[in-house]
Amino acid sequence: MIGGWIGIGVVVLLILMMIGMYNALVKLRNQVKNAWAQIDVQLKRRHDLIPNLVETVKGYMRHERQTLESVTAARQQAINLSGGSVAEQAKAENMLTQTLRSLFAVAESYPDLKANQNFLALQEEISSTENRISFARQFYNDSVMNYNNKIQMFPSNFMAGMFHFKPSESFEIEAPAEREVPKVSFPGGGGS
Repeated sequence: MIGGWIGIGVVVLLILMMIGMYNALVKLRNQVKNAWAQIDVQLKRRHDLIPNLVETVKGYMRHERQTLESVTAARQQAINLSGGSVAEQAKAENMLTQTLRSLFAVAESYPDLKANQNFLALQEEISSTENRISFARQFYNDSVMNYNNKIQMFPSNFMAGMFHFKPSESFEIEAPAEREVPKVSFPGGGGS
């Protein structure tokens, strides 16, 4: 009789452990989804700021049409890839960062633009947004690491395989030049 109760206790304990592992995997998977949603919010914020920046800069940079078109095209590509794979979206966002960097570098040659209050305000907003994106990307990548560790480590890897939990991709920066923070401040311009 005692052996039967011990057997039932062991089975109940195993079931509770499986439920706990499954719930932990679901929690981590949802944390990854939430972290990605936070990145998405910040990317949308950046996408929304760019048309205002381009319009502000247009009047000053009449001879820099290609730079403005590059920023606009990179923004549109990033918007079009929203909802795509993490790798595709990361590549598009990295391209957008590159074009913004080019725009701010070209703006250095326009003293009137550097003194424009709208430009300075947009510059500050974009700089702030870039910082938010960086923090959101860090939280997302940490969440992905925790989730991927959980689905690959014993014994939860059995539960993950049984219920088809798939690894998530990190949001990575590809080229070394893209690892640099875009410089958006100007000497004497009051930027960050």
